[in-house]
Amino acid sequence: MSYLMNSSEIIQTIRMIDQQHLDVRTVTMGINLLDCADRDIRRCGEKIYDKLCKTAERLVPVCCDIEQEFGIPIVNKRISVTPISLVAASCASADYEILAGFMDRAAKAVGVNFIGGFSALCQKGLTESDLRLIRSIPRALTDTELVCASVNVGSTKAGINMDAVKQMGLVIRETAELGPIGCAKLVVFCNAVEDNPFMAGAFHGVGEPECVINVGVSGPGVVAHALKECKGEKFDTVAETIKRTAFKITRMGQLVAQEASRRLDVPFGVVDLSLAPTPAVGDSVAEILELIGLERCGTHGTTAALALLNDAVKKGGVMASGHVGGLSGAFIPVSEDAGMIRAAEEGALTIDKLEAMTCVCSVGLDMIAVPGDTTADTLSAIIADEAAIGMINNKTTAVRLIPAIGKSVGERVDFGGLLGSAPVMPLHPGSAAEFVARGGRIPAPLHSLRN
Repeated sequence: MSYLMNSSEIIQTIRMIDQQHLDVRTVTMGINLLDCADRDIRRCGEKIYDKLCKTAERLVPVCCDIEQEFGIPIVNKRISVTPISLVAASCASADYEILAGFMDRAAKAVGVNFIGGFSALCQKGLTESDLRLIRSIPRALTDTELVCASVNVGSTKAGINMDAVKQMGLVIRETAELGPIGCAKLVVFCNAVEDNPFMAGAFHGVGEPECVINVGVSGPGVVAHALKECKGEKFDTVAETIKRTAFKITRMGQLVAQEASRRLDVPFGVVDLSLAPTPAVGDSVAEILELIGLERCGTHGTTAALALLNDAVKKGGVMASGHVGGLSGAFIPVSEDAGMIRAAEEGALTIDKLEAMTCVCSVGLDMIAVPGDTTADTLSAIIADEAAIGMINNKTTAVRLIPAIGKSVGERVDFGGLLGSAPVMPLHPGSAAEFVARGGRIPAPLHSLRN
């Protein structure tokens, strides 16, 4: 279905772009790599490199042309690939970081910002290939610039794989000791979706086409601007305002997605209409929550305000496109949101409040810096808590934690660029070592039996 904007919508969109930080956050090309399998790991890597370079060679130039012609900023051009634990399962070598190196080289060759899919899906159990990939993550993320990794450790249908959760606590700890940027490129999921265009959790699902274009739009600044016009109005008016704004944002994403799909001759997958903040002033989800009536993000009422925002964004988006997917809602990454950073530094936003907020937002505990001496058991326990929220509520949740080696509560970690900076947040002092050591699987909830 084609879509044409009328003159009024064009003028509104130009104003949103010029004054309110509206952009297409990413055009992500998903590429199937299952046909690159090979017993020789270097031969597998060469196949991956060749296929990525051939398939994605026009991605960046086409996106740049669309930017120029339509005047719509496309901040990131990215690639997601089939989970490497599947692609590499037949390899004789366990050194999967070799494949990460080929992925990194290919991403640089075609000019994308990131490549996702150094991933494993182990919600019900760990294969030998899953274990190899997980053990390769610290070195793979440290030795590459553009590769992102994700591991799915639970789902509503399968429960929580606590053996994988334990492994990921160790992996995050080891990765942090090699440098903070590696942890910023690593996500641990429950109920991961297969068409997510946003890093670090993007991968190309096995149910997807050979190649597909997914678009992620953003626009916290646009929503914030709209809410300034309904100060003191009832919540019904607030919700309607957000819905109308999300509709306009999604229409822009649909336009870019269809145009990129047509020019690249690749199927259009989904528009992910998540409100993804940046460190820039005026591009903050926390500011939206404060405009709804909170003195500071994190105070009492924050979870309710976020629930309203998330629901209204989804409702507005699904009216604008028949292909809404990915995560679609509000992200709350602490380091990437100026308002969240301020609230955390002031003590208004704590790890417990963030956990509560993840019950109603798009993902989970995202880009949170924790003390450098945090143990692997504590990291695993935080992952388990967040996975439980996702499992019970039948929603995607995720954890992206950065142990700040050598730093303590109140100090700051700087990641640069869109990743921003984060204050080191306090954690509870009690040990979860005995809990994590049990292993096995936390069973799926009763409501998973819906076949």
